[in-house]
Amino acid sequence: MFIKKISFIEAGSPGLHIFSKFPIPRLGAVLLSTMVSERGYQARVFVEDVAEPDWSFIESSDLVGISTITSTAPRAYAIADRIRALGIPVVMGGPHVTFLPDEALEHSDFVIRGEGENSFLELINYLEKGKPALSEIKGLSYKGKDGLKYHNSPAEFIQDLDSLPEPDLPLVHKWKPSNIYPISTSRGCPYGCRFCSVIQMFGRKYRFKSIEATVKELKLAASTSRATKFIVDDNFAADIKRSKEILRSVLAEKIKMTWSTQVRVEVAKDRELLQLMADSGCHTLYIGFESINPATLQAYNKKQDLKDIINCIQTLKDYGLHIHGMFVFGADTDNLETIRRTSDFAQKYKIDTIQFLILTPLPGTPLFYDLVDSQRLIHTDWSKYDAHHVVHKPALLAPVTLQIETFKAMARFYSWKYIMRRVATLHFHYAAIGVFAKTAIRKFMYNYAAELQELGFNNFNNIGHSPYSS
Repeated sequence: MFIKKISFIEAGSPGLHIFSKFPIPRLGAVLLSTMVSERGYQARVFVEDVAEPDWSFIESSDLVGISTITSTAPRAYAIADRIRALGIPVVMGGPHVTFLPDEALEHSDFVIRGEGENSFLELINYLEKGKPALSEIKGLSYKGKDGLKYHNSPAEFIQDLDSLPEPDLPLVHKWKPSNIYPISTSRGCPYGCRFCSVIQMFGRKYRFKSIEATVKELKLAASTSRATKFIVDDNFAADIKRSKEILRSVLAEKIKMTWSTQVRVEVAKDRELLQLMADSGCHTLYIGFESINPATLQAYNKKQDLKDIINCIQTLKDYGLHIHGMFVFGADTDNLETIRRTSDFAQKYKIDTIQFLILTPLPGTPLFYDLVDSQRLIHTDWSKYDAHHVVHKPALLAPVTLQIETFKAMARFYSWKYIMRRVATLHFHYAAIGVFAKTAIRKFMYNYAAELQELGFNNFNNIGHSPYSS
């Protein structure tokens, strides 16, 4: 097979959420596109949430790779079916198909599970030269000539992240320097949150790019784009010493940028790090507080308590760092009061922006298999597995109650008072988030609740009573 042109597609999100106006490409497809471009192939990345794809380019490609998370899987499968109908081979990758490769093989020729950089290059060699044999490509799933599905042994995790090129974001179709600029400096996570698949996807051990490589990439990003740099690591402060050295280098080299990242509440324990963050241009820290309910924190396997959360919020404000707090409702220990108290808590402690998310059992997570075993999944319409729709039966809340009250709580937070206060203090970005959140909430609030009632989950006398409790 002759391969010259390769398209990579990131399937679009199924619906609105409060950050729909700020799309960020996931870096997997961009990195693969960069790697094959360096090897002489003509490659482009099409991110549907960024811009309408150039279908003429895609449909004249020799090979198409499609990346998907769970909520975008139905759209990804539809795209794959369209491409395969033209006789173009399709390779799928990403978390969802990693854990459900049999499902994905109904819509694709190959599935690459887990980290796909090495496996994808080996697959290209096979398609062009017939070697290595398909059975020798680790992390690959495929259908044999006998019609059976084969799943090779998993690929090893890439230990030397410096061996990977810097993702070439201009390969993204209609990418603009004004877009939020994603940067990855590590992979893996040692924590075991029950609703998260990062460990299964990237391993329990942290792997880091070197400080030198990280600073070089930050410097390039700062010179390329004035937009906010978003460090997409699951926990940028996982290695405090490393984080400090990176930020000291940013300051020493006078790299001017505004940046944000994800951290855990423990970041508040090191004030020197917080000062370095503030001095180097950090604007917002994204933190998974998850819950203010101690029983829920324990159920999620979060190693933190309410005192830690409050201390984190108050300490970060001392350094002028903005906080985006993420809370997850729907554990078996949550009730109506949990949701309402959390909204009050977020307002009381003046968290800058929040997301109130609905517990979602993603394939590959311990939570998913628990709910499958207990037959508490409502459905497997993957487009609804986006943390904004109820897809399981909680113990203490009717699904329709969880759905409506989550969005009511978000609406209370993003009130007109919130928006006007942000305008008055010239925080127009937050005001815009508030306005867009109100729009998205209105569209979401009752539509899906009606769907749940159509499914039969309406046998309760008042909102807040669960038909599933004994």
